[in-house]
This record gives sequence, C-alpha cells and structure tokens, in this order.
Amino acid sequence: MRLIFAIPMFTVLMFYGVSAQLAQAQVPGQLNLMPVPASVHMGTGQLVVDPSFSVGIGSAPDPQLRRAVDRFLNSLRRETGMLPLDMSVADASKATFVVTAARSSKEVLELGEDESYTLEVTASGAKLSAPTTLGAMHGLQTFLQLVVNTPTGFAAPEVNIQDKPRFPWRGLMIDCGRHFIPLDVLRRNLDGMESVKMNVFHWHLSENQGFRVESKKFPKLQELGSDGLYYTQEEIRELITYARDRGIRVIPEFDMPGHTTAWFVGYPDLASAPGPYTIERRWGVFDPAMDPTRESTYKFLDEFIGEMTKLFPDQFFHIGGDEVNGKQWDGSPKIQEFMHSHDIKDNAGLQAYFTARVQKIVSKHGKTMLGWDEILQPGFPKDIVIQSWRGQDSLAQAAKLGYRGLLSSGYYIDLIQSAAQHYAVDPTSGAAANLSPEESARILGGEDTMWSEYVSPENIDSRVWPRTAPIAERLWSPQNVSDVNSMYQRLDEISRRLDWLGLTHNSSYFPMLRRIAGTDDLSALRVLADVVEPVKGYSREETSPVEPTSLMPLNRLVDATRPESSTARHFNDLVDSLLAGKTDAGTKAQIRKWLVLWKDNEARLQPIIGQSFLLKEVAPLSQSLSALAASGLEAMDYLDRGERPSDDWKAQQLELVKRAEEQKAQLLIMIAPSIQRLIDPTAPVEAPKKVGH
Repeated sequence: MRLIFAIPMFTVLMFYGVSAQLAQAQVPGQLNLMPVPASVHMGTGQLVVDPSFSVGIGSAPDPQLRRAVDRFLNSLRRETGMLPLDMSVADASKATFVVTAARSSKEVLELGEDESYTLEVTASGAKLSAPTTLGAMHGLQTFLQLVVNTPTGFAAPEVNIQDKPRFPWRGLMIDCGRHFIPLDVLRRNLDGMESVKMNVFHWHLSENQGFRVESKKFPKLQELGSDGLYYTQEEIRELITYARDRGIRVIPEFDMPGHTTAWFVGYPDLASAPGPYTIERRWGVFDPAMDPTRESTYKFLDEFIGEMTKLFPDQFFHIGGDEVNGKQWDGSPKIQEFMHSHDIKDNAGLQAYFTARVQKIVSKHGKTMLGWDEILQPGFPKDIVIQSWRGQDSLAQAAKLGYRGLLSSGYYIDLIQSAAQHYAVDPTSGAAANLSPEESARILGGEDTMWSEYVSPENIDSRVWPRTAPIAERLWSPQNVSDVNSMYQRLDEISRRLDWLGLTHNSSYFPMLRRIAGTDDLSALRVLADVVEPVKGYSREETSPVEPTSLMPLNRLVDATRPESSTARHFNDLVDSLLAGKTDAGTKAQIRKWLVLWKDNEARLQPIIGQSFLLKEVAPLSQSLSALAASGLEAMDYLDRGERPSDDWKAQQLELVKRAEEQKAQLLIMIAPSIQRLIDPTAPVEAPKKVGH
C-alpha cells in the first residue's frame, strides 16, 4: 500500500513572481539553493503550502525512504514553526508532493551509486523521482531549500530541476584523535552533511594524542591510549547506521606507521624504539613510528585490521601514512641493518615496504586501501586511492600513474580561511586541468578536513559550518557555478537553515562570549568580536605565548570568534563600492556609522576588560580597532572634501594600519585592509597567502 503523510500548513497566496530559465549555469538570484543543481528551469507560479499540503511515497515500501520523508517533514515543521501537528496517512493519489524511488539503495552504500533526481514543482503539486533512494533523499533536501517565507506565508516556486553530482566522493573528515568529539556532535554534523548532499564521513580515529576505538582483540589500545575517551563498538555501529540513513558512507582512518604514540602506550613492542610511552599532549610531528622490520608488527596489524574491517562495512579503509620523520628508524641499528640487507636505500623506501605489506593485509580482508599522498608508490595495485594534501600537482601525478584520488589541499577548514578561498579550489584545476578524459575520471572528488588541535565539542560546529557548504557545492555543482557574491548570498540563508538542524555554529557564540566577559552585557565585546578573526594557517602554534597542548582550555576570544567575519566582509564591500564610485549618500552614512561605532567602542569595553582575566589579552586589540576607525573617519573627511591628505599624514596612518594588522591575542582585525584603502585608494591590497598541510 502506498503511504502519504498529510501536514497542514499556512495558506499562501503568491510567490515572488519570478520568471527565469537556467540550464547548467548560475542559480537564479531568487533561489537560495546550495549546492546549485545541474539544471534549473523556473516558471512563473508557485506551489501553495497550506492545510491541504501532503507528502506521499509513490514507490514500493522502502524503510530508508520512509525515514527520510519523516526527517523531511520534521525539518519542514521546524523551519515553518508548525511543530504541534499530527501526521496522518492518506491515499497517494491525493498527495500534493509525491516522492518516488525506482529502487532501494544498497545495504552498504557504495562509491558511484546513482545519486541523480528530478524535481518538478507546479502550482498544483510536486513530483520527485529518482533511480535510487539516495537520489530521492537529495531531492528532498532541495525541496526544503525551495520553501520560503513570503509576505503572505510559505511557498515553493514553480521549477523543474534535473540534478546529479559532479563528483561521486564529497566528504568531511573530522579528527577525533587529538580532541575527542562526542557522538551527539558527530550526529548533528552528519545532519548538516545530508542537508548539503555530502556523502562521505571520514572518521580520523587514532593519533599521538588518543586512540578512540574499542578493540576487543587489543583492549589496551583504548584502555591505556585514550584517557577513557573512546567509542565503543556498539556506538560505532549505531553511528554508521545513522549515517547510512542519511546517505553517508563512513570510512575509518587509523594512521600508521607515524602518528601512533597512543598505540604504543599499551603495545610498546610495535614501536621502533623501546618504551615506555605516554599519550602525547603537544601538537606536531613526533619521532615514534611503527617498526616496519618486525614480523610481529604485521601479525598485530593483520588481527587489528581484520577486527576493524568487520566493524566498518565500507569498501575503503584509510591507513593514513603521512608525516613520518624517520628519526626512530635512523637511530635503530637493527632497522638500519634490515634496510641494508633488503637493499632499501632510504626512509621513503622503508615506508613503501611497510605500506605494501599493509596493503596486502587490507586487501586480504576484502577492503580497498586509502591513504595520504605519501603512500603513492609506482607498482602498487591500481585500486588504491590517494588523498592529496599536497595539491592538484600530486593529484594529477597519481591520475597519470593510473590511481584514483581525492583532493583535500585547499579544503583544510581548520586553517581558518574564508569560504571564498575554499570555493575557488577545484579538484580538476591547476595541473589536473591538463589530464586526459580517462585520467580526469580518476579524480573522485574531495574532502574538507577538520583537524582538531583547536576545536572542542563547544566550538567545532563554528569551524565546520557554514564554510563546508560552499565546498560541498564545489564538489556537487557544475564547474562553472563560481560566482562568489552569489555564494555568499546563499550561504547566509543556508547557515540559518543549519540552525534548525541543531548545529551550534551560531548559537554557541553568545554563551562563549558571556563566559569570557563574565557579564550579560555583551554589546561592547560583540562589537570587537564581530570584526576579528583567528590567525590563519599554522600561526596559532607560532604565535602562542605558551606551548599549546591537548590539555589547554579553549576558552579565549580566539576560540569563540568566527572563522570569517561577515561584518568585516559587508564593510569591505561598502568601501569597495565607495572607491569604485558606485555609491550614494546612504553608503557613505553606513561606512561612517560603522567607523564611529568602532572608534567609540574602546571606552565601552575597557571596564569589562578590567573585570575578566580572559579579556585582558585583547586590550591592545580593542585599542587598535578604535585607532583604525578614527583613522578611517579622518580619511572619509578628506574624501568628502575632495582634498588630498599630506604625505606625512598618509605615512603616519599607513604605519598605524601596519601595526593594527599584526596579530594580537592571536586575532586579526579584518577591516584593516579597507581602512588602508580609504587612506590611500591607490595602494595595492596584498592577496591572501595560501597555506598547505
């Protein structure tokens, strides 16, 4: 029997009256869709979402699709505020919105499953059809994004969408080794992934700072190497089921032969130098590495990998393989003798020997090996997959050698780069743009990476979202979908929708600021916090007043501020318009309003700084913001009068800007470049520096 779920809603009159057509290009400005579909054709009407609105399943019963429809309806209730509604069952022929999947998705999701769908919305109803349940789930997310609040209620525009992903692998990696991330945090991030059509959760589970999985064969791994913070096997199975329900594959990573100190706490005989070992509290690349010369190492790994491949059903098994400094190998006479007798010339050759042995173990247990750039060696089986942190050159090299690959370089969201910088990175650009069609097909997609040195359960959502959404679009949408202004416009709306899923990228901001300030009066602190960003790249380690460790509290302003200041971005846009001559009195008034607010904020914030030990370090930052704003106001006066400032004044103000651009409390004032341009409109603005692994 076909089932439908009837949901009463507000009555709606008319939509915006949009009339447009779009095929394989940018999304119409009136639609806040992310990712942009492959093809969009718009009509002139709208589908009213009123008390007669209902959703039905028009295909054979499929429990996964039924649960997806349930989630869709719950999301629709939350986003429209219609929470206390009853769900009813009716005949599918009477449904307003009919969802049909030709076949169920596979029990264990596979790389390359058909994820396409067709969504047609007319004034009389909507139809979603897909070859698989997976495609239907993606279409449900698109429909959710179409429903908007108009002056008269909620509605979706008339539209015909033909959609499919550009790449089959669209992943998010979360490092739970350095800082343990609880399951409820992971679940809500999986919900976020589903909403933007990402389909791989890469679970980084072992590090120098912690081993996070229960092993029944080798219990000292978690008993001694985790500080008691690990996932039981039952919890892992539950999360895998949760992810599959959302169309997301789960791939585990157990890093080897380096990044393995936590392994050695319980099993020191695995290491290349004698123990004892303790959990590493610092960040960085350390000497301990597995002993590649000992047969007992491979016997251990055979049993361990066998256990883990039974726990994680996905076809791919990630062995890490990155950043082995080789110092323990260099210092071991036994290992050096082994290298000599086996004609292994250097540490790279020794790691290749180790990786080849591990690859055979992974293959023996029916899985395909995945690893970082360092595992790539000519002669390895062609089914392995290379994850590139080095960039498109490395990715292209792997493709030319016949290996499949993923791009992560440029998608390191822990480095606190802007959404625009991530959005500009494409897996098939650079050296990869010159590949043949056969070679290009070996590029499977990419993953953004959330390394966890400076995240906790409290602030991780703000580091992942919403900047992951533009990366998801880059991996799903046609390559020519690239307009940055459109991306930011839609990103603001997507960010608000993510709030309804329970993600805390916005909601955690205010409690963290309240704790830092020690008062409910956050207005002055917010003025400062809203216009600064954490230092970029790996500057956090370089600028720290003390050596950072995994035990350090993440309770400073640098931990609470957002990776990207929308306030600064909007101000910078105003300045751009002013200097381009595309402005009016209103734009000038807005610029002055901001500058006055920032100039006067120093006097308002100082009393609060004096009452909180957590704020003392930001006093120079507040002073710099005030001085910058004062300089900007003087520059505006010159511009308004049409006067050229003296060279001495300009030199003094530019020196002030230079000092203000320096990090203070590991924070950057993001309006400084625009103040510089107001002072000297002819001065070039330095492009952001790229940062790597």
